[in-house]
Amino acid sequence: MIPLTMAKPGETVTIRRITGKDEVRQHLAELGFVLDTEVTVVSGIAGSLIVQVKDSRIALDESMASRIMF
Repeated sequence: MIPLTMAKPGETVTIRRITGKDEVRQHLAELGFVLDTEVTVVSGIAGSLIVQVKDSRIALDESMASRIMF
């Protein structure tokens, strides 16, 4: 599996795993990052990403994005 930080802008991936403590996984789930959800990377700068999840655009820092695997 590959962390979301490795996805290129414009690429759409499907979430296969989310790592981290329960609080982190719960926070990401509340933002819409759940298993088998498609995520499109809008842009990325120095590891931080702006991603499209469902109908929302969300900014993730490198540490949060690295917990989301595709």
